[in-house]
Amino acid sequence: MPSPSDLVSQLIQALSRLPAIGPKSAERIVFHLLKTDSVEAKTLASLIVRLKDNIRFCQTCSHLAEDKLCNICANPNRDQSTICVVEEPKDVLSIEKTREYQGVYHVLLGALSPLDGIGPKQIRIEDLMGRVKQNGVKEVILATNPNAEGEATALYIAKRLKAHKVAVTRLARGLSVGSSLEYADQATLARSLSGRQTVSQK
Repeated sequence: MPSPSDLVSQLIQALSRLPAIGPKSAERIVFHLLKTDSVEAKTLASLIVRLKDNIRFCQTCSHLAEDKLCNICANPNRDQSTICVVEEPKDVLSIEKTREYQGVYHVLLGALSPLDGIGPKQIRIEDLMGRVKQNGVKEVILATNPNAEGEATALYIAKRLKAHKVAVTRLARGLSVGSSLEYADQATLARSLSGRQTVSQK
């Protein structure tokens, strides 16, 4: 069906470029916004602008933050000697929902994928090595996704950590191969954390 206006059409196209939102979903969102109260719509627009203006990466772990440090790194009650390595900020949110983990994180902002031109220098691996050297870290938990890229990333990091006196563990196999932390339920993630296993660093 032809769009009733160029503005509606442009917004549908813009929304359909977002992850997991196709043209039909984008169309439903636009028509929902048109029926929504003006104040609510303007509040949503304002929050999006504020998000872009104020959210940055934590200077320590690369998680999302409004200040120099994220609320996890800035929390004195978190165990700074245990670092959980994840691929994306959304993975931190998934693990935090379990309420089982009390350490800190390191967000790689990606995973190794040679076919896509993503090597060790394109993600935050060197930053992780710097933290391990300086902060008296006792354990590094590799919580990359259980797919080809995540496994390759975990193996590479484990080998890099071999020279350091630090325990290297991997989430237990409660997670399905090829899946991602984002879609794992809280109970499965909690079991994977508590049952984590030592990684061979050969």
